[in-house]
Amino acid sequence: MRAMIAAALAMVTSVALADDLENAHRQTLAGRDAYWNCLAEEYTRDRNKIMSGQDFTSLIATVCPSERQNFRVTLVDYLSLQFPDVDAGAHLTTANNAIALAQKDIVKAFIGRGPAPK
Repeated sequence: MRAMIAAALAMVTSVALADDLENAHRQTLAGRDAYWNCLAEEYTRDRNKIMSGQDFTSLIATVCPSERQNFRVTLVDYLSLQFPDVDAGAHLTTANNAIALAQKDIVKAFIGRGPAPK
């Protein structure tokens, strides 16, 4: 009887953890998309078309602070659920690297489009 109760409890716990992981993954994807959409909006602003690549790089590092922080937090939460034995600092480093790559990609696209038409 105790074995059945323990097995049932383990199954319920496993299902709950899977649901938590799936929910955290959805939130992370939503956070990533919100951050990317914000960066894309900044990319298309008319005032930025005359910026140098260096100025745009500096700008991108500072825009979308709430979206950036939300993405960071949701990614760290997701990674913490998925890999609970990994140090939290490693998850934060991964999240910061993901943010840096997003910024690098948008800057690369900006620089690759060439000078603004005159």
